[in-house]
Amino acid sequence: MRVVVCGGAGYIGSHTCVVLCERGHDVTIVDNFSNSTPEALQRLESLIGRSLDAHCVDIRDGAGLAALFSRQRYDAVVHLAALNSAAESCEQPLAYFDNNIAGSIVLLRSMREAGIGKLVFSSSAIANSTDANCAAATNAAKGNGTTRPISEDAPLSSVNPFCRTAAVVEQMIGDVCAADPGLRAISLRYFNPVGAHPSGRIGDASSGATSDPLQAICQTAAGLRECVQIYGDDWPTIDGTCVRDYIHVMDLACAHADALEALSDDGCEAEDGHWVMNLGRGCGISVLQLLRAFEAVIQREIPHRILARRIGDIAEAYADPQRAQRWLGWRAELGVDDICRDTWHRQSTLLSEADADRS
Repeated sequence: MRVVVCGGAGYIGSHTCVVLCERGHDVTIVDNFSNSTPEALQRLESLIGRSLDAHCVDIRDGAGLAALFSRQRYDAVVHLAALNSAAESCEQPLAYFDNNIAGSIVLLRSMREAGIGKLVFSSSAIANSTDANCAAATNAAKGNGTTRPISEDAPLSSVNPFCRTAAVVEQMIGDVCAADPGLRAISLRYFNPVGAHPSGRIGDASSGATSDPLQAICQTAAGLRECVQIYGDDWPTIDGTCVRDYIHVMDLACAHADALEALSDDGCEAEDGHWVMNLGRGCGISVLQLLRAFEAVIQREIPHRILARRIGDIAEAYADPQRAQRWLGWRAELGVDDICRDTWHRQSTLLSEADADRS
């Protein structure tokens, strides 16, 4: 297929592009580089061994999309071009409504005008780990219940502006599919994307502040922060620390490719042309378990400190991924050891590159 990947230079987008290219699809990348850099394209090209068709276009730019879509016939779009920080969305809600909702409207309209009838939507994208599965968080995710695992049929909950945009766009896509039989779409709700490409060339490791436990662990191991801060050891979990469903980004990338290929299968039908699917390992791991797994990979202890619970945190959240397993034939193949190993490899690669630049 000829596939346009909006947000293809970003974290999940870049890994998805690698998998799509490996499966023989013709990929065109659209990105405004607000959450990525053009350097990511060079890294991608080194991984796939050839040049990429990439364009600096904002999804809110209808004229830019129209010009791109008129170049050739495209079969499908993967939409990962969302602003995705839960904390930032609370500070800049209008920016999130504009980019995520208004941008998706422009993209859908441009797809219709160009006759592109297949869409895979990143429904919850790179949510803050405390907001696991924003678009489908249950009342339990507000601290009002105990239902686990979280299924696609759980009541929608919008705990911050970013989560609200994900839920609104997902519902909007469903409405458009119901009204237009020429459009079929799959919305993928994933929980806690982590890890990196095994090569270490692309990933999400950074030296900046983060509330993600795995990145905090990785940065502490790299000497970029003093210690890992663990918020609460008195939760009703296996060891008192919060439990989340961490899924390797390469498993997510494979799921996007599987979803595109399922949309091309005439036997895959939904009543309104729109499918919603959870992506997760279907089980959780606590912060302390994650810390110990990382220590085992690097073979040394990582300092940590227990703090009081954070407001808004919940004890545990993990996915029910059976629908994706049933409809896509997809399941997470990579475990916690793979996640820790590849995250550390990516961080080590960044440190080595930084040392080389200084020398």
